[in-house]
Amino acid sequence: MKKIVLFAMLAAICVFYSPLFAANENAPAQVTLNGKVVDITSGEALAGVAITIEGTQLTIYTDLDGNFTLTGIKPGNYNLVCSYLSYKKSLIENLDITKASRELFTIALQPAK
Repeated sequence: MKKIVLFAMLAAICVFYSPLFAANENAPAQVTLNGKVVDITSGEALAGVAITIEGTQLTIYTDLDGNFTLTGIKPGNYNLVCSYLSYKKSLIENLDITKASRELFTIALQPAK
């Protein structure tokens, strides 16, 4: 009998709280930004470049081919900061990311002197 009562209570709690955890149909779609980071003079792909959305804790790093993918971003305008050892830090301001996905975005970094 205790198991039946416990099960009924759990079912009632799930029914009551399920709308709170359901996906919000009015929430904006999330977008993805695909990119590649290269050396500005040679065009060579740069692995391990830190890509950060300014003002957030979101930082990712390029793979061995210089590629990166930022996912789960709300559509909008963002500033991207790219930093890599022995290269000048790059700031891409007001990058408009509004489509469900974006074609490859290329960032060219300049070696530091």
